[in-house]
Amino acid sequence: MANTTSAKKMVRKIARRTAINKARRSRVRTFIKKVELAIEAGDQDTAKTALVAAESEMMSAVSKGVFHKNTGSRKVSRLSSRVKAMTA
Repeated sequence: MANTTSAKKMVRKIARRTAINKARRSRVRTFIKKVELAIEAGDQDTAKTALVAAESEMMSAVSKGVFHKNTGSRKVSRLSSRVKAMTA
């Protein structure tokens, strides 16, 4: 348990930051899920538009520090390759 005033303040700050990061992570997962559902349905146009939105959200989360840069790039790359494979 935090004893000092500064430690108590840090506990409050961490709790606020955790809630914000949790919401951002959930939002990114929702966008990724939309792309995956479009891929499963075989709807290429929807998948492409959803991919653009998901990529934007993912990179936004990366810039906010929710995900590491390489993680964001890897997820976008794998999703885009799956969307691209739909044309073949």
